[in-house]
Amino acid sequence: MFSAVIQPLIQEVNSTLLSNKNIRVLVQREDLIHPLVSGNKLRKLKYNLLEAQQKGYAKVLTFGGAFSNHVVATAAAAVAMSMESVGLIRGEECLTLNPTLGQAKAFGMSFQYIARETYREKSKIDWCKEFLDCYIIPEGGTNALAVKGCEEIIQNNDFDVVCCACGTGGTIAGIINSLEAHQKAIGFPVLKGGDFLRNDIQQYVKNVNWELCLDFHFGGYAKVNKGLIDFMNDFKKIHGIPLDPVYTGKLFFGVFDLIAKDYFREGTTILLIHTGGLQGIAGMNQRIEKKGWRID
Repeated sequence: MFSAVIQPLIQEVNSTLLSNKNIRVLVQREDLIHPLVSGNKLRKLKYNLLEAQQKGYAKVLTFGGAFSNHVVATAAAAVAMSMESVGLIRGEECLTLNPTLGQAKAFGMSFQYIARETYREKSKIDWCKEFLDCYIIPEGGTNALAVKGCEEIIQNNDFDVVCCACGTGGTIAGIINSLEAHQKAIGFPVLKGGDFLRNDIQQYVKNVNWELCLDFHFGGYAKVNKGLIDFMNDFKKIHGIPLDPVYTGKLFFGVFDLIAKDYFREGTTILLIHTGGLQGIAGMNQRIEKKGWRID
């Protein structure tokens, strides 16, 4: 599944706001590059799984929450590579699997549930001793091989600024490494207090033409409000581009808010990286429908 060069679709967004501000917005549809291993997850898994095969592993292990895009993508990619997969899942086991874990299980992933207290300390545990037959991929997939894969995201340099949502920082690090000197990257952390990502990103990059925008986390990871949901639904209706509530919804909301506030100079061309994650909509709808909200 990793042999062919991936050519993502670039889609331009048009609106009165953009015309009035003299700003171009291009969307790189990484969500469309694979039907199962969506967006940046394919990029981050590519060299990890090739490395696992080269070293003779038949099984991969990774970590994530119960609604993790990375967990589903790892399960799907592993089965496509004729490998087994194990997910160490944060929290208690539920009798009924949510849509995310149900999909991962359908791809053959087996689960081991870890108490939240232990999960927070997982970086201090030598998992290799317990899972000797597994190639271990970190939570969110970020490591040096993931960054290498994400360096392949940028294939068209017809932009001034590239913007990307950030969870663990691997995707934006790869993008930063791909920039030319006149270009700039802005990462939008989706976690509250995302300033810690600066150090995490810095260990993988040499370029200095990047920054983080910390103002659009909406209260923290997987936290949403009605304003965000309304924006996502309107964006899909008007532009035909679905967004996910954890990553791309916050990114797009933030960029268009900054455009409205004249953050970008006139004539700027902005490239937004759509990192996928749409599988998470079903699980989010289960949560927010209690409030009368729904992602269309």
